[in-house]
Formats: sequence, structure tokens, C-alpha cells
Amino acid sequence: MFMTIPTLMTWTRIVAIPLIIGVFYLPLSDDTKNLVATVMFVVFALTDWLDGYLARKLNQTSAFGAFLDPVADKFLVCASLLVLVHLGRADVFVALIIVGREIAISALREWMAQIGASRSVAVHMLGKLKTTFQMVAIPFLLYNDTLFGIVDTHLWGTVLIWIAAVLTVWSMVYYLRKALPEIRARVD
Repeated sequence: MFMTIPTLMTWTRIVAIPLIIGVFYLPLSDDTKNLVATVMFVVFALTDWLDGYLARKLNQTSAFGAFLDPVADKFLVCASLLVLVHLGRADVFVALIIVGREIAISALREWMAQIGASRSVAVHMLGKLKTTFQMVAIPFLLYNDTLFGIVDTHLWGTVLIWIAAVLTVWSMVYYLRKALPEIRARVD
């Protein structure tokens, strides 16, 4: 099931990365760049929910889709964070926490799968909450202006991305603690 509708939607999140980055190199006003990048991020981020829904609805779930979906999410979030750091809208420490956690937990899940213990690091509500905060904070920081004349998106985006960073560390500790018995059994 390599070319199902849900899998193609997942691929769009990966294809979106150079498009979102490229917007900031176009000869447009900063406000236009911010708006276009924000709209693109939101549209592509929504495909995360939609592809999962369609995969279940159309009975097109696959092992490849289950693998690619979180990879696409991580690429989109990490690339967007790097853009935000480059633009001076996100702290490099936040980006390091989030990117570092994604690498560490991906490696942990890979190893746990190899030893047949992947259930101990299955997706948890903390990870979903972390992702939700990231997916709200990033478009706020991309937009970087006042929304509807009252919402300071830079301020709220900064607060939300720091909350996401705290949740990132918390979820990493949770996954490591769940994996610890298996790690101990393999190291001893």
C-alpha cells in the first residue's frame, strides 16, 4: 500500500518542507511571506489528522504508512523549528530540546522494535499533547504578527513552544522509564 491516498497525503508533508522554507526566499513582503508560510504549515499539518482518518475509513492502513506518518511529522516540525531559529523567532535551546528528543525517541523505538519490545514505547497521550502544542505554536511563530487585532502570535507562539519543550522532556522521560526494564535486561 505504497501509493494509497493516505500515504500520498503523508508524502505531502515531506514535500511541504522545501516549499515552506522557500517562501522566505521569495521577493515578497515579510507579512506576505509570514502569511503564506503559516497557511501552508496549517494545511499540511492538517493532513496528519486527515491521512490517519482516511486510512482507517478507507481501510488503507499499512505498515509503511504507520512508519512514514511520524517521520513526516518530525521532518515538518524540525524543519519549521530551524526556520524559526534562523528568523530569530524561536530559541535555539527549544529547537535543540525538541529535535534532540525526536532523534533520541526515534532511535529508542527502533531499538525496542528490534528486540521485540516496541509496545513499551508505544505512542502515549503525553506525546500527542506535545505534538498538539508544537502544531499550534509553530504557525503562531511563523505568522509573527497580531491576529484579529488582539492576539500577539509571537508572544503566544513563544509561550506555547516553551510548553511544548517542557512536554517534550516530560514525554521523553516517560518513554525512557517505560523502556528502562527492557534496557536493563539487555545490558546486564
